[in-house]
Amino acid sequence: MHKKSFALTAAVVALSISAAHAQERVWKHGILEAKSDAGFIAMVDKGGFAAKRGLKVELLQIKAGATLMKALISGEIDSVDMGAAESIVTGVRGTGVKIVGCTWPGVPQVVLAKADIKTLADLKGKTVAISSPGSLPDLLFRGMLDAANVPFADVKLATQGADLDRYKSLVAGITDAAVVSNEFEAVMPPDIKVLAKGGSAVPKFIRLCLATSSKVLAERRDDLVKFVAAEMDAYKYAATHRDETIKVAQEMTHAKPDDKRAAFISDQAIREKQIDPTLAIPADRIEWMQELFVKAGVIPKAAPTASLIDTSVHGDAAKLAGR
Repeated sequence: MHKKSFALTAAVVALSISAAHAQERVWKHGILEAKSDAGFIAMVDKGGFAAKRGLKVELLQIKAGATLMKALISGEIDSVDMGAAESIVTGVRGTGVKIVGCTWPGVPQVVLAKADIKTLADLKGKTVAISSPGSLPDLLFRGMLDAANVPFADVKLATQGADLDRYKSLVAGITDAAVVSNEFEAVMPPDIKVLAKGGSAVPKFIRLCLATSSKVLAERRDDLVKFVAAEMDAYKYAATHRDETIKVAQEMTHAKPDDKRAAFISDQAIREKQIDPTLAIPADRIEWMQELFVKAGVIPKAAPTASLIDTSVHGDAAKLAGR
C-alpha cells in the first residue's frame, strides 16, 4: 500500500474510533449498596439498556443515602435511584434536586424484631437499627410509628449502614428490631419475626425514585431524557425476565446460586406491583410524604410539589421509550 494511502486509511480509522467514543457519553449513576433487588436497580447498566441510548453508565454504590445525595448535589454523579424520602427532604431545602421518575413506588421494607415483641408500641425503650438519620429506613420508620400512634422519642435508634449490617445486629442481639429489606424474610431464624410491613403500615410512602440536580437539568437534559428512557426499558425487561433479573442480583451481591433472597424479593415485587416500569411520578403521594415529614419535624414546612419534580423530562423519556 502506498504511504499516502496508508496514512489516509489510518486517519479514517482514527476518526471512526473517535466518533464512536464521542457517541458513547458517560453517565454517572448512584445507587445504594447492592442487595437482592439489584437485578431491577442495575439492569439499566447490566442489561445494556443505557448503552443502546448511547450512554456508558458508571454505577456508584454507597451504603448511606445521605452520602449518595451529597455526591449528587456536589456534581460527582449525574443521577440517583434511591429513597424518594431523601430526594423530597433535600429538594425542600432548596438544593435543586428534582425527581424525574419513580422506579419502585411500593415499599418492600419491613421491621423485623425479636419474637417476644408483639407490636410497634412494644418498641418503647427498645433499640431499633436504622440507617443514617434522614435516610429512607429512618424516615419510613418515623411514618410507621406515626401511623401506629407511637411517639418517636420513645424508641432508641442505632445507626447501621446497609441492610445487611442492620439485620446482623438484630440476629446477634445487639438491637431489638431493625428496619430492613424484606429479602431477609427468606433467611431469618425462628426467633426473629416480621413486626410490621412498610407497604401496609404506610401505603402512600414511596420507596425509590430517580432524581437529578438542577445542574444536570441545565447542562445535560438530552442525556438525562435518554437515561430515564433507558430505565423505563430496563424495568420493563426486569419485570418480565425473572431468571435474568435474579442472576444480575446474585452477581452483584456475590450470592451463592442457592441463596433465596433475590428470588424472594423479585417475586414479591412483581406479585404486589411494587415496581413501575412507566416510572410515573405520584405527585399526590409526594405531597402526603411532605405532610408526614412536617409533622415529624424533619422539614419546617412543605414546598409546592411541582418544585420538587420535573414532569417534562419524564414525558420526553416516555415518548422516546415508546410508552
